[in-house]
Amino acid sequence: MTSVAQGFTKSLAMTVLSEIGDKTFFAAAILAMRHPRRLVLSGCLAALIVMTILSAIVGWAAPNLISRTWTHHITTILFFGFGFWSLWDGFNDKGEAEELAEVEAKLDADWKANTGTTNGGSKDDDELKKLRRPFLSQFLSPILLKAFSITFFGEWGDKSQIATIGLAADENPFGVVLGGILGQALCTTAAVVGGKSLASQISEKIVALSGGVLFIIFGIQSFLSTVE
Repeated sequence: MTSVAQGFTKSLAMTVLSEIGDKTFFAAAILAMRHPRRLVLSGCLAALIVMTILSAIVGWAAPNLISRTWTHHITTILFFGFGFWSLWDGFNDKGEAEELAEVEAKLDADWKANTGTTNGGSKDDDELKKLRRPFLSQFLSPILLKAFSITFFGEWGDKSQIATIGLAADENPFGVVLGGILGQALCTTAAVVGGKSLASQISEKIVALSGGVLFIIFGIQSFLSTVE
């Protein structure tokens, strides 16, 4: 029986190497420079936790829809595919500075659009709205919701999401969820606390190459293991 520790370890390592230097990592770092860190961290973490749990549920359910032998082989192919994909990205990397600038430009455009809309409204109306819902404003802050939506949709269909599904199909899903959440928490906290200065110092090429090697190792291990 697959141990929780094995699923936890694989998920933690995969998540850290997949998320550091990712677009959502840069987005969290930039958002934390412009908005309260507490709200940005809460929104990003909530989105990543939800995404991790949903992915693990899909992976856990897969063997019930398809035979475990097929899910094992598909997972092995995914690991090799993501490994070579990451290596390709590493060798053909356009540069972390360009990636960071691209994310920052997109957030700048969105921020200017929202600022223009807000400035067009009445300050009295804004104050009235705050008085009417002081409780909800603490938990459903526009900043928190923005951080949640940017992170959630940025991760949807991402390599790390599909890899989590594959891991949960082949490993203990509980361990995969724990490892994934811890990895996401570490990366997101580093992005929010370190900000743009930390994000700009990360070598995306090294991260991509390391992640590629890790995925290939997972693929070899999966290929050599037997289906129970």
